[in-house]
Amino acid sequence: MHLISLKDWTREEILDVVERSIEIKRFPNKFENLMRGRSLALLFQKTSTRTRCAGEVGMSQLGGHAFFLDWGVTNFVLTDFQDEIRVLSAYVDVILARLLKHADVIRAAEVSSVPIINGCCDRYHPTQILADLMTIQEKLGRIEGVKLTYVGIHNNVCNSLIAAGMKVGMEITIVAPMTNPAAADEALLAEACRTGLCRSSECLSEAIAESDVVYTDTWVDMEFFGNPEFEDEKQRRIELMQPYQLNNAIMEGHNALVMHCLPAHRGYEISGNLIADPRSIMFDQSENRLYGMKALFAEVMRRNGAE
Repeated sequence: MHLISLKDWTREEILDVVERSIEIKRFPNKFENLMRGRSLALLFQKTSTRTRCAGEVGMSQLGGHAFFLDWGVTNFVLTDFQDEIRVLSAYVDVILARLLKHADVIRAAEVSSVPIINGCCDRYHPTQILADLMTIQEKLGRIEGVKLTYVGIHNNVCNSLIAAGMKVGMEITIVAPMTNPAAADEALLAEACRTGLCRSSECLSEAIAESDVVYTDTWVDMEFFGNPEFEDEKQRRIELMQPYQLNNAIMEGHNALVMHCLPAHRGYEISGNLIADPRSIMFDQSENRLYGMKALFAEVMRRNGAE
């Protein structure tokens, strides 16, 4: 069993991870030897704080061993990708892969002898959304029937919210004037819209008024934000997206919870004062990445008959 995208997981599998992540958070000592004798490789092309820390610390707290592989200082840059995945999977029990291209996550899963977990790619970010569902369950006491508005660039996070929403009965409204080309998944969007659980809107204020949760993400991927070659596109996006910034003015009079997968660019997709607002639960999201990752390790090992 791999986790490439939540499109491939059932409602029961997703909710099992959410339920166990909450249990692990409440009773950490109960699970301190769950991954004893197990090893995790973190293979990362992309920069990371939350995914890396959640993976390394999570596996350690479960009694296992984790080690980090920076793509640029391995033989992955020199030789056949799938050959190296075959080799790596012979050494460990799980691979957490944070890769630039979704196609490479699929290629890894095709040859790996152990579970591949997609720690983020240009099309999906499933580990983030599992922790987000946990956070929503904690804060609202439910997931099914929750109304969530995603505002910003339609990206990998948005795709994974849609995929999860379809499975768990969460209603997603998308306010996104543009889509990252690499994240385009017309089949996913069409399927979600057919379920009646996903719709698009051009009016942010109306969407917020009907929402339990409002979610945003960076307008420019972290690896491109300071890249001078991306400067023209960055400025174009800022000009296009400025009316869609989450701030106190747009949230005035509304009690919806505010989410962001972090890191945030303050003053761009979200104002600094809204980050500090009592409605903001983004640091709860961030903390819950740890428990979500622990539960995910347990789930993939159980599903592969190794727990």
